[in-house]
Amino acid sequence: MARVRQKGTDVELALRRALHAKGLRYRLHVPLLSKPRRVPDIVFPRRKVAVFVDGCFWHGCPQHASWPKSNAQFWRDKIESNMARDADTDRRLHELGWRVVRVWAHEAADEAAKRIETIVRNEGDLQ
Repeated sequence: MARVRQKGTDVELALRRALHAKGLRYRLHVPLLSKPRRVPDIVFPRRKVAVFVDGCFWHGCPQHASWPKSNAQFWRDKIESNMARDADTDRRLHELGWRVVRVWAHEAADEAAKRIETIVRNEGDLQ
């Protein structure tokens, strides 16, 4: 597990390129919550939009999640705790006025970037 990259994954880099191509500027890995510390992958601070790029295995993707047969209970507990942490993060950020966007690793970068662009550019109209 130590070898699994947390920052700068291929999926994240593709999404960042797609967002940049749309003229969107963002910050990376800005801690928004502390105790416990939660850090989105991409942040649009002025618009209060936080983007998390979630791996299908680690975050329990409804389409692609799999439950390993080896050491099954450990992995079920691990993935379920990740899902609970994600829900807690979403709730806490929402309470602070942030919009949270979750992008699955299997999503096409261009499609995810369109979805994020719509939220970022229209955020002022949504409040």
